[in-house]
Amino acid sequence: MKLIILDRDGVINHDSDEYVKSVDEWIPLPGSLEAIARLCKAGWTVAVATNQSGIARGYFDLATLGAMHQKLDDLLAPLGGKIDRIEFCPHGPDVDCDCRKPLPGMFRNLVAHYGLPDLQGVPVVGDSLRDLEAGLALHATPYLVRTGKGERTLAKGGLPAGTLVMDDLAAVADDLLSR
Repeated sequence: MKLIILDRDGVINHDSDEYVKSVDEWIPLPGSLEAIARLCKAGWTVAVATNQSGIARGYFDLATLGAMHQKLDDLLAPLGGKIDRIEFCPHGPDVDCDCRKPLPGMFRNLVAHYGLPDLQGVPVVGDSLRDLEAGLALHATPYLVRTGKGERTLAKGGLPAGTLVMDDLAAVADDLLSR
């Protein structure tokens, strides 16, 4: 199985320091949906693992999150793309959970769902260090995109060894499809 795990905000869609709180605020980044479609057409299974603490903070509810993900599905379908599974953490940073990145709970759920021993060789794409750290806990291959908070993350330094830095999700797809 060719599996890729994407963060959502800042990788697939525009991010906001004020949170993406509504379907109208969920706006895909240029080329991201086409990149997912190209990966799907080449036999990749695309999953998402996303922190969504806006739920715990009361900025939006589960129904709104579901509507955002439905919008993603609706926009991908005509392009031939599909998100196979979405894992999300609804907790705030003060809750003791194992799913909020940088902890690997969502990634463990994906490993169990797909019947994998770990994420060895699986690309994990994010725009923050915590996205990469969560995947690395299960031996994934880290990809940092410059979109979203990616430039800030890059400027801070301290990226895990072997992190591949790409301009955006389209560049990640180009890299993977050229191998």
